[in-house]
Amino acid sequence: MPASADVVEEVVAVAGQDIALLRPRDYDAMLTEEAFEREDLLPYWSQVWPSARELAEVLAARQWRGARMLELGCGLGLASIVAARAGARVTASDWSQLAIDNLADNAARNGVELETIVADWDEPAELLAAAPFDLVVAADVLYEACKGETLSWLLPRLATEVIMADPDRASAEAFFDAVAVGWERSELSSRTDPRVTVHRLRRPEVAA
Repeated sequence: MPASADVVEEVVAVAGQDIALLRPRDYDAMLTEEAFEREDLLPYWSQVWPSARELAEVLAARQWRGARMLELGCGLGLASIVAARAGARVTASDWSQLAIDNLADNAARNGVELETIVADWDEPAELLAAAPFDLVVAADVLYEACKGETLSWLLPRLATEVIMADPDRASAEAFFDAVAVGWERSELSSRTDPRVTVHRLRRPEVAA
C-alpha cells in the first residue's frame, strides 16, 4: 500500500497465534465507478472475511514442510501467512495490485516470506507458468457462477489437491456439482455461526 494510505491494524487470532494485518480503514473509500459497473473489481480483498478465518484455522492445524502452495484471491493474506508459518512455500495471488502490495507489508509484519503474482483468472498465464503446485487454497471466491466456471477449467491445471472455504453459497454448490466427476470431495470443517464450510478436493488418482 502507498505510504499515505489510510490503514489500520487488525489482529486475528488463529490457532493460538496472533496475525497482524494491515487493511484499508474504510471499505467505501476504496469504491470506484468502475468497480460499481463490474462486481469483480469491488475491493473485497480489503476485509477479513469469515471464510478466510476458517481456512486459516484448517491450514494452521498441519505442518506443510516445504509444500508448494498457491492461494487464489489472497486478499489481505491471512491464509497465506498462516501456511507460510507452518512451513509451506507459498505463492499468493490476487487480481488487485493494491492487495498484493498490502500483502507484502503484512508478510513482513508477520516475519514470513512469500512469492506473489498479480493475476486475472481469465488470463492465467503467470499462474500456469508457476504450476504445478502441491496444493491450491482459496476462501470465498465462488460468489459468482462465472468464477466457478473459470475455476473448473483452471484448477486441474494448477494442482491435484484444493482446499476451499465458502459460506455455502448457491454458486459454490453449483461449482462442486460441476467438478464431481473429476475430483473427490470431502469436508474438513463446518460451522454455522457464521456459516462456513471448508471443502477438500483431490484428483481420484491421488485421493487418500
